[in-house]
Amino acid sequence: MTTLFHYLIFPGLLFALAAGMIASWIERKVTARVQWRVGPPLLQPLYDIMKLFIKENIVPEHAHYLTFAAAPLISFVSAGLAATIIGMSIFFPSHSFQGDLIVVAYLLVIPPMALILGGAASANPLASLGASREMKMVLSYELIFWIALIVVWIKTGGQLNLSLFAVKEAVGASFSGAIAFALMLITMQAKLGRVPFDASEAETEISGGPYIEYSGPLLGFFKMSQHIMLAAVPALVSIIFLGGAGVGRYVILLVIVILAENTNPRLKITQCLRLFWFFLLPAGLIAIILATLGY
Repeated sequence: MTTLFHYLIFPGLLFALAAGMIASWIERKVTARVQWRVGPPLLQPLYDIMKLFIKENIVPEHAHYLTFAAAPLISFVSAGLAATIIGMSIFFPSHSFQGDLIVVAYLLVIPPMALILGGAASANPLASLGASREMKMVLSYELIFWIALIVVWIKTGGQLNLSLFAVKEAVGASFSGAIAFALMLITMQAKLGRVPFDASEAETEISGGPYIEYSGPLLGFFKMSQHIMLAAVPALVSIIFLGGAGVGRYVILLVIVILAENTNPRLKITQCLRLFWFFLLPAGLIAIILATLGY
């Protein structure tokens, strides 16, 4: 019973979803103020989800129904599990386990993969184009993400337990750690699908890409996955690079996401690939070498 409470209520699914909704409201509110608008009320993210769940699911005629319907659920469950493991390492460190960092890293790649499957299964040309772009993005930023984790692994002497990062010196305080932290900040923006790395959905260009055929509760599950990811990914970055997931650290990372989103234009998919493969990859390899040498 206690395990179910942890996974479903606190610090699991519902808590992560609520935290993500609050973070989403902060993001939208700050963005609105930057654009000289008032912005939404506090509960607007909740209202948006509730509105989707009272609407009808419309499935395209030529879509692969099972894949189309399963993709949002897979995305939601995997994001929720990742957030639960991260939350357990913060609030109940005695319940964490060795290697939970690797498990979280794998779980966080499932939501974009589910989005790719859902977009490809919808039989819509724009959705397929968005899915293709999302696949290219995943192949780009995931490598940098794992390189940053390798630097952390080297600097912490092979540490893979999230609950133990809070008792160690912040990895970002070293030279190689600072490079890896900068790489992770860029990767975090891409993992969250925020500007300038939102080429896969690009509302003004391909009308939402993989999301274009989704509606009702299925779209609601995708939106809830996005909220959970907004809570989980910055928290993970804070734990492994800043020595813990305090509210202040999380807010700083959230502010970085918002500032990057409001001060950069959307990059073309070719520009994203060039950035990750030809600029960030060499920097990541240099960080690994420096970490190995003790810098």
